Amino acid sequence: MDSQHWRAVITAAQAGDRRALDELVEGWLPLVYNIVGRALNGHADVDDVVQETMLRAVGNLASLRDPDSFRSWLVAIAMRQIRDRARRKTPDRLEEAAASDFAELTVLRLQLEGQRREVAEAVRWLDDEDRHLLSLWWLEVAGELTRRELAAAVGITRQHAAVRVQRMKERLETSRGIVRALDGACPDLREVTGRWNGRPDSVWRKRLARHLRGCGYCGGTREAVVPAERLLVGIALVPLPVGFTLSLALGGKTAAAATSAATSVGWSAKLLGALTKPAVAMTAGATIVAGGAYVVTQSPDAPPPRAAVTPTATAGSAPPRTSAPPAPTPKSSPSATKKTDPYGTVVDAVDRAPDPNARPAALPRRPESGITSTGGPRAVMQHRGDSVTLTGRGYVLVRWQISPGSRPGGLVMPSWTGLKGRLFHVASGGSRRMDDPLPGAPNGYATGMGGPDIGYAVLPPGTQQMWQNEYFYLDGTVTLTQNERGCDYGLAVFPSNRDAVDKDINQGPAQGALRYGLVRDTGTDSAPVPQYVTRATPADPATVPQRSRV
Repeated sequence: MDSQHWRAVITAAQAGDRRALDELVEGWLPLVYNIVGRALNGHADVDDVVQETMLRAVGNLASLRDPDSFRSWLVAIAMRQIRDRARRKTPDRLEEAAASDFAELTVLRLQLEGQRREVAEAVRWLDDEDRHLLSLWWLEVAGELTRRELAAAVGITRQHAAVRVQRMKERLETSRGIVRALDGACPDLREVTGRWNGRPDSVWRKRLARHLRGCGYCGGTREAVVPAERLLVGIALVPLPVGFTLSLALGGKTAAAATSAATSVGWSAKLLGALTKPAVAMTAGATIVAGGAYVVTQSPDAPPPRAAVTPTATAGSAPPRTSAPPAPTPKSSPSATKKTDPYGTVVDAVDRAPDPNARPAALPRRPESGITSTGGPRAVMQHRGDSVTLTGRGYVLVRWQISPGSRPGGLVMPSWTGLKGRLFHVASGGSRRMDDPLPGAPNGYATGMGGPDIGYAVLPPGTQQMWQNEYFYLDGTVTLTQNERGCDYGLAVFPSNRDAVDKDINQGPAQGALRYGLVRDTGTDSAPVPQYVTRATPADPATVPQRSRV
């Protein structure tokens, strides 16, 4: 919409028009989400920072003297919240993983390909300060911000902003070269990245940049490199996740106290009437569903509504869902699930391999009526995004095939999503762990995780080491998705039964295998839960947190 329209909307919202306030929040939330999401690269704090930004904007709207400056004012608030979040980071949170990689979300939701995809993925390699600046510059070249607004948001002059942007672009181009090289087949680079855990950081950026400068294979390009600003022109904003929830809680004040405070800054009684109820703290929640938005009010102590309110869809959006509440956000995690439906313990720490001659414990018996699979009796998942949905009551075998010989590096684990019912990790078999030595193995392999000649598959920190065969027990329905992005791997998924599991784990050294299997099932609800599992159904299953203690 044009600036004249937004001037009218902002003026009406300041005067207490509830619909205008709804439209203002709905219209500008995507811009804030893109700035914060890209600046923090999808960190778990994104939702909180977006919410705090919109809360402050709504709470201080009456102080805005010129509606034409609303966009720069809002962006400046967002950048302050991003900087405040950086200052609040404590040492134990520095290594906290992202809730959803925003670079990956950008690629998937905007369907970027070629060099546009390369630019989006290169963002991962930037330091925080550069990524914060890029979050604004990206929107500038896409036509969503002006250079004046960028400079004002950062708090520097336009001349200084030009210098900062140029330096950031140089590091972005270096990072693009790294993305291209990692997608290539340079044998020397495989050796360099043999011990890399797959997580981009400044140390590895410098190491890989040194390799690129001295490598004829990686230094050459098979196509002309288009400047990033030309690639980003006209790219749309990344859409909000379906079910994204924004709760605008205007403090813990009573309505009378809040009314007094608001009146002092010029808010009208009409707007206060829309946002408050007598003698309760003010709470306004805005939920975006399939492109639409609505704002509801309720007392913090009031019971949740029995049915979801259906928003009015905006022009060009998908029709809103009417039969079910909005889907949970990708931020949902097993730790949140355990609070309301406690069972099992997440396997979230690397365990020591048992002695090869140690017999497994007895495998408990669980009820079996059989498992149906959308992939049939043997589903093979070789590529990112492949999935299979399993339904029923019984055992499931997930067989691993890791291929660092094709592409080594960080291994992005598969995820279990949309869980309804219960899912347990009951046993490990296949006669070996994937990190067991493989004497005489061909093609440079030292273990199933790779070797010095071909590079290694590296697990995310805190990840449980998988075995060749991993067995699970399902009572309900769940979808398993292959999330390959770093190291190459494949999964084969078979409905199974207890007898087959028991036979596998009890095959030992007498049959020439490396080791007996391992029983994890306790026979009760305290059996371990798969590490990357959620009851939510995110648009991109790779957004299930890839970290320990999830």
